[in-house]
Formats: sequence, C-alpha cells, structure tokens
Amino acid sequence: MNSETAGFITPDMSVELSSAAATCNGRKRKRVDSVEDVTAKRLQTSQEAEETPTPTPTPTPTPTPTPRGCWARVSVPPDSLQQPITPSELTELLHYAALGKAGGVKQPSWCRLHHQKRVKAVNVVLVEGLSQSHFYQHYLALWHLRTNYTTRVTFTPSATDLASEIFSGEVPESDDPSCRRRPSGSGVLHKALRIHPVIAKFGTQKKGLTAYLVTQEEMIKKNFPVEGMPGFEGFVCTDGVDCVTDDSPLYGVDCEMCLTEKGYELARISLVDSDGKCLLDVLVRPQTRILNYLTKFSGITAAMMRPITTSLREVQAKLLELLPSDAVLVGHSIDNDLKALKLIHRHVIDTSLLYRKEFGQKFKLKVLAEIVLQRQIQTDGNNGHDSTEDAVAALELAQYFIKMGPRQVVELHVEELWGFTMEEESSDSEPEPEPPPSLRFADVLQTLGHSVAFFGKRSHLPLVLSNQQWLNSDKAVLASFKRRAKCPFLSVLQFPSLSDHLRRWPLPQEHPRARAILRDMCVVFAGPFPAGFSKRDVKRLFRCCGPVRHIKMLTTTVRVHAEVEFELLEGAVLALTAMNGFNLQGQSIKVQRPVCESTLDLDLTLDALMRDSLNASRLFAVKLRPGAAGGARVSATTNGHAAPLEAFTETFGRFGPVERVVLLAERGPGGRHARIKFHSSAGRDAALGSSEALREEDYLVCPSLTPAHLPSWVAAMAEADADGENSAGGDEEMIHEHANSQDQEMHLKMVKLDHRLRKLFRFLPEGTLSVVVLLGRASAHGHLPGLCLMEVKQG
Repeated sequence: MNSETAGFITPDMSVELSSAAATCNGRKRKRVDSVEDVTAKRLQTSQEAEETPTPTPTPTPTPTPTPRGCWARVSVPPDSLQQPITPSELTELLHYAALGKAGGVKQPSWCRLHHQKRVKAVNVVLVEGLSQSHFYQHYLALWHLRTNYTTRVTFTPSATDLASEIFSGEVPESDDPSCRRRPSGSGVLHKALRIHPVIAKFGTQKKGLTAYLVTQEEMIKKNFPVEGMPGFEGFVCTDGVDCVTDDSPLYGVDCEMCLTEKGYELARISLVDSDGKCLLDVLVRPQTRILNYLTKFSGITAAMMRPITTSLREVQAKLLELLPSDAVLVGHSIDNDLKALKLIHRHVIDTSLLYRKEFGQKFKLKVLAEIVLQRQIQTDGNNGHDSTEDAVAALELAQYFIKMGPRQVVELHVEELWGFTMEEESSDSEPEPEPPPSLRFADVLQTLGHSVAFFGKRSHLPLVLSNQQWLNSDKAVLASFKRRAKCPFLSVLQFPSLSDHLRRWPLPQEHPRARAILRDMCVVFAGPFPAGFSKRDVKRLFRCCGPVRHIKMLTTTVRVHAEVEFELLEGAVLALTAMNGFNLQGQSIKVQRPVCESTLDLDLTLDALMRDSLNASRLFAVKLRPGAAGGARVSATTNGHAAPLEAFTETFGRFGPVERVVLLAERGPGGRHARIKFHSSAGRDAALGSSEALREEDYLVCPSLTPAHLPSWVAAMAEADADGENSAGGDEEMIHEHANSQDQEMHLKMVKLDHRLRKLFRFLPEGTLSVVVLLGRASAHGHLPGLCLMEVKQG
C-alpha cells in the first residue's frame, strides 16, 4: 500500500447529532419514529445503546432491570480512531475505570467511559505476538472477539513490559479526604524497627503464603537444590505446578542424617500435613557404611538401624505419591533436608529465613519454638531430636508468621528474639516526616481495599508474590484464573502461547498477507470500455461508488479493461451492484471480483463484516452529483440548496434516529460519500430495505464494512512497507511457501485462543471492563501494530 493509505477513511467533517433519546435521568424523547423505539421506551431502556435487539416480553412480571443506557460502556470519537493508542493511553483508561473522578483521575481525552461508577471490575488480557494483521487475516476464526467487543482501536507496540506498566503506572493524588491514599501498614512504626531485617525483607503488610516462598534467585544464592544447577544432576524433581496460590497446602518436613563414608546421608524422614498430622515417619538405610550415627542430634542408634531396609529411592517415590502438585514444603534450614532427600522442589518456605537475623545468622529451631510457640522441643538431652516434632514446629512457625504478618511478629518478639530495646522516643525530638503515599496503581487499589492479581509468565512486577501466578501456557492461565473463588477487582492475564508458536516462523509474513487480502477485497475488474477510454475516464466513472485509490488499465489488441482498487471495501461492493451492466456509450460493461486465493472466502468474510458489532448500526451511502456516473441518471440538484450533511441527515433520519454522519474526504467531483450511524440497527435495516427508493433519489447505499479504526492500522502498514521496501524484496515466494505450510496450524490456534477468551468473558462478573490487547510485535521491517478491543460486560 502506498502513502495515500494514510488518508484511508479520514473524515473531512463529522457531526454528532444530539438526539433527544431517553436517558437515565428520565428526560423524554422528542420524536419516536420506529416500532423498536416504542418497545424500548416501554421497557424503560435507553436508545443510546448501540445494537440493542428488541426484547421479548416475558409472561410473568420480573424486577425492572437497570436501563441499558445506564450501563457502563466505552466509546471512541471518530477522530480518535484515526490514531493508534499508546500503552500510556491505555493505562490512563484503566486508571479512570478503576478510580474515576472521585479518585482524582480525569476522563481520558481519547475515549469516553460512560457511567464509570457502574464498573465493577477491570480485566486485561495481553496476547503476545499477535498483531492487527493476524486479527484480520484470521477474522473468521475469531468469532468471539469480533462479535462481543464493540470498541476496537489500533495499538502501538511497546518495548516495555505492558503488564508492569499497568501495575506500576502512577495516578494523581486525590484532593478528596475520603479517597486519600496511604501506604499499606502506614501506622506509626518505632524508629528501631524501621531497619529491622524482617521488616526490611517483607515489609509491614500482612500477606499470603506465596509472599514468603524462597525465590529461585535466593535458592541459587543459598545453594538449594535447583533443577539444572551443577551438583544436583542425580536429584529427583517433584511433579509440581509452575506456581502455587495462597490456598495451596503446607507440609512440614524434617530429616535426620548419619555420617557415612560419603558424608552426611539421610537416616530418617518425617512429613506432616497442614494440621500437623504425621503422614510419613520412617528410618532410611544409607547407601554406604555408617561411620557415626550422630545419636546426640539424630536420636538414631545402631540397634534401631539394624533391621531397616528402606532405601532413599523408596522414600522419594513415597513423597511423590503423598505430595500434591501444588504442595509447599516447610522446614527449618530446609535446604539441608532437600539435599539429604536428593529432592528438588520449587515451592518451599524456610523458617530460618522468615525469622531472619542480621548478617545471615539464623535462630535455632528450639529457640523459635520456645519463644514464639511457647513450646519446649528437643528436650531429650543426648537422645537426639524427634524429627516429627521438629517438622510440626517448623510448620506452626510458618503458619504463625503468615497469620500474624511480619510487623506484628516483630513487635511481639523483638526484645526476646532480636534483643531490641523498645525505648520511648523523645517527645522533644522532631518527628520524622510521614512517608509519602504510594501513587502506583496497584498500591492505590490495594490501599482502597481492592484485590489485584497477575496471571502469566514470570515478570518483574511491582506486586507482592501472593498476587502473582506464574504460568507458561494459555490453558493454565485460564484455569488458574477460574479457580479463584472471587474475580479480582483488577486482573491482568498474559497469554504467551502464540508468541512461542510464532518464534518458529522467522518471516513476518502475516503483515504482507493481511495487506494483500485487504487490497484484493477492495479490487474489481471492469470492462470492456470504448476504445480510447483512459485511466482518468475510468476513475471519473467509478468514484461515484467510493474513493478510488488506484487504476490499472488492462489493454489488449481488441478491448480495454481496467482493474479498479477502491480505498474502501464498500466502494467495491457498490461497484458490483450499481455499475455491473451499466450502459456506457451503447455498450454494457461487466464488473466482477478477481478470483484468487485471498478471495476464496470473500463472501463469508463480507457477511461477517456486515454482522460485525462495530458495523451493526452503520450504513455507507453515496449522494450522486450531476454527471458523476457518465451517462447514468443523476439529479440536477442536491436537495435544492441544502448542504450535503443536512441532506444526508434529512434523508436518512426518516428511517430512525441518526446519531452521527461522517462525510469522507473528497478528491475532486463525483459523489459525496458518508458513513451514517443510527442509534440502533433497526434504522440501518430500514434504510437498506428501501435501497431502490433511495436510488430514485440518487442515493446508493450498502452496509458498512470497514471498521472505523482501520485507517490508523493501514497507515502504519504503509510506513512498514516504506521501511522494509529494500530488505523485503525477493522474499515473496518464500513468504508464500511458509504461509501455506503455517495457515492451517495457525487457524486452529486462533480458534483455540478465541474459545479461551470466550470462556474467560463468560466467567467475568457483570459490569467488568474487559480489555483484550493484541500486543503487536517488532520485526526487521518495523513495528507491526497491535489491536486493543474493549467492552463492558452487561447482563
């Protein structure tokens, strides 16, 4: 596509017709023109809602629902659709949807969120790897996305992580005292505790168990058994899930060792469940000869070990049988227990790292149990420890820490455990200034009592770990989200599977293929024309159907034909219906579609576009001018002296309330092309049903096919073409070959994606602002634009 594409559907003039539609405040309509309007009024629904079908009355009385005009909904002005939105503009909308004006956030300038106070939740799905080109190339496969989302805007790809940008974006401080945000746990904290190692590590806020898991980085640093790290090649890896939740079960574990010829080896293992019930307590015979039973610590003697035949391999198998996939193991210095078991388990809590001291020092389990749990353990002197008792103690220490939270644990035991003296701070000393409130979006929501959550690939997010679910597949992301008892107020889901799939196909073929498909849909062949008929003559003849982008003359020794490429899909449709069989200088011309690979599903695609939620109440119309169609009959005037905009409004207003008329930019004489948006699909259908009568008045009409946001995407494609013109040459054959081998597989993956998004949408509660972002991607030929789809789920 050439540089002219940047002007694709750019409106020259638009008008918002302020109809006196019934609204939530009860104002009456001044004019009712259709049966649907009367029905809607009886049901107390607003005519502002687009695409609202006539409801079927129920035989029994039901409670009056909230009028549809009072539901939250998103709309984008026509001018804003001509420009892609940026990640910062998207986060601006999310901030307003979640906090509103009461939270100090202004309405975004590029869109309108009507009735923001009725938004109950915000859900964002990030689909990696997919661009807007993918969406329109696989348009028929994406039934849910194209039918249930009424707002569609081109999205600018970003080099930054969008999920992190959403959670960490700052919102303005509210002037309303009732909405003033303060950091979590911002009560006065004693000066001596502000640098406490536990507070410094975990903060003051009470969190779920996942916030206290030992991270993989810390595991590696402290030499925990980690898959793939040197020294742990022969270790058994448990079949654990990629991530656990705050509801995952805890299991206490403790091991005792003996000194053998190979060093310290496992001699006893105890495992208890979250209630402290013993699930496993067995002695284990080491693989090599025992040199020292370490009875003082292990409690194991030669007599106890003599009849034992249980091997380490049997213990490992038993653990794999007992532990569920989302088990969290708890122990005191649990890295030693895992090494003795030769076991790799990714989700662990180490109580020696919860109740941490400065400079890496650790408390003994006995000390923690005595001070924190008020319980005496390891009291049997030289007879050693009871591993079951130690496992229960470690488990209860972790449960206590999670229940109380780090701040309360420190304040209750700071003197006994850490030796801090809590002296009264001098009243004469000048108090330290209160830390400023956090303005990060996620922090603000949590401070206001709203839940936030992330589901997707591991990322550096400004969220506590208890709010993150790290998953590597779309299926796992969806399943994890649906398992939650309640939908979070703000949830971000990252679907990575298609990105992983597309990495196997290095050529960015989706962009040129989508461009070719769009072009072929806008092309017609016409002829034969009289001898000497020029390109200018063809353009003058066909531009009454719509703006013409390019004419290619196909001249043979006998006849003259032409390939006509329109800027709009509607132009090609009108040319087929209005110009086929047209008599030109006594000769009938034929207009037809090209037959090629990209147009095999053309009828299905056009039908889907007509039913697209973005086009349900829209109409494309042309007002013919004198001489616009050569020998075609045209009117001498255009509704007397009425202006074209007024002419469209007056003519089409009789079919139903008109919300907006957009006149498309003109390039010379020929016709006046307009997009007409009715308040409901009934007005459009009535106008289409009267197409013959309208033609008598010199109007050509057809359903709207081109989504209004498409110009910004096509313009970006034109820039990508310019950037990659030199480097892309010669790759077309290779692109075609790769595309043919990938099409079927990609189609199936797009169907699966659409199916999962539909299941997710059904799971969302009413009043949820649902946003699906095809992130786009960067290629050697420039950035491929993404696509942002938005809808507020209604009952």
